[in-house]
Amino acid sequence: MADTLRRLVGSETCKSLQEKLDDWYKNYHINSCDQNLSQCCELIELNSKVQGQLFTILSVTARQGGHYGGIDTIKSRFLPWLGTCFSVSSPDVSPDTSFSLLQESLEKEKRLRELTSTQDKEIQMIETQLNSTRLELNRVKQDLAETQLELEDTKTKSATTLLATEDEILQLRADLRASKEIASCNERKLDILDEHERQIRLLKDEISLLSTENSLLQNRLSRSHSTSPFTSKSPRASRSPSPIPSLKSESPTSARYSNASRHARLVSHFNDIYANDRLDAQNLLRRYIDDLEMVQRIIFIATMESFHTAKLAFRQFKLRVRKSLSPCHTGLESLEDAVIDYIVRNLDLYDVQSSVNDVICAMNVHPKISFPPEVDFILISSFIREVCRIAFAMQTLDPPLDIAFTSDGELFSECKYRRSFDSEFSAPLVVYHVWPALMENDCVIMKGEALTKRGALWSPGRSKSRSSSPVRARSASPGRNLSCRSRSPSPVRRSGTPRF
Repeated sequence: MADTLRRLVGSETCKSLQEKLDDWYKNYHINSCDQNLSQCCELIELNSKVQGQLFTILSVTARQGGHYGGIDTIKSRFLPWLGTCFSVSSPDVSPDTSFSLLQESLEKEKRLRELTSTQDKEIQMIETQLNSTRLELNRVKQDLAETQLELEDTKTKSATTLLATEDEILQLRADLRASKEIASCNERKLDILDEHERQIRLLKDEISLLSTENSLLQNRLSRSHSTSPFTSKSPRASRSPSPIPSLKSESPTSARYSNASRHARLVSHFNDIYANDRLDAQNLLRRYIDDLEMVQRIIFIATMESFHTAKLAFRQFKLRVRKSLSPCHTGLESLEDAVIDYIVRNLDLYDVQSSVNDVICAMNVHPKISFPPEVDFILISSFIREVCRIAFAMQTLDPPLDIAFTSDGELFSECKYRRSFDSEFSAPLVVYHVWPALMENDCVIMKGEALTKRGALWSPGRSKSRSSSPVRARSASPGRNLSCRSRSPSPVRRSGTPRF
């Protein structure tokens, strides 16, 4: 019996019964009817377990007292409790107490009914709100379907309008291109007209000089007739050589007359190529290459190669013109001035397409740039053609214009370059060049553009590619112009070299 009582004391059933009674009391008015009944049944089950253990202890205790042990206690305490069907647990319960318990139970049932009716009303209200919400949801769904239909209709109309707008844009672009071509033709005509006017002025100046010389010679002849033949020879011999050299020294060529205006026009054209043609070529290349650095390297190397090829073509063209003019050259100007004057007058004889092909061949074997295999560098041939033309024309100036020598990793110079927008302004070295600087002898005419970043030149991949690149090794060879790299001849370059 003592073991059974110890187990009953040590079990958690009594503690759990008290805790559940406290929780039920706290949440009685919050719970629903089913929840309250469920908790009551659970408490009855726990109470039955405790009563079963107590009955076990009661029977064991009664057996320990003998055959008639505990009879008085059972008669006075246990039997009256069993007679009232477990309604009263103590022997001093009176009828008044039973009536009060019944009244309390009735009041609880009444409150429970009121609470249930209130909950039913709330449930009905919630159901009513739910039905109205469902109706609104259906209405919103219908509005959404109508809106989607309107959106599809708007998309269809917008697509039609977009197609019409694209056609208009294409037409406007074609008109703009045609107007640009007309404007360029008019500009060429104006340039030709200006050149003709300059030539007319030069011819008038030469005519005036020749007339002046003629008048001087006539004056000398008249004076020689008025004097004796012995005395007339010495003055003529002493005075006649002096005015002729002065007339020769005062007779400028058309190239010298137009040098300043051509210089300004070519510098302005070079600036326009940087501001417009370069960006157009960059946007065209970005359709095939995502790397902006590679695109800018391609454009810069195309510019450098164009200048190098145009300078080579100018030297060969100049040799041809000198060879053609030297047997029949006469006049006041020197042979060199006559050659430059002829080249300025006949810039259209320059075979620019051959130079473009030569530049593309050089770019195809360049180690610092790459291009997708499905396209070719001929994609930017119009940009290369413009750069070759202006580079060829710059060689006719006195002194000629050229681009500065560049190399990756050089020290950034504020007087020669501007930093690009994505540069690190505290970095001292140039990672790569975006646009070359325009030079006249050692003076900077127009600044170039370069990108500077810290640590970008010292990664293992970059340092290895620069150290093994043949371009850097050839660029430092002596006896070449510093503005262009010297290259050893290759079969690809000989096939694209212009022939005069």
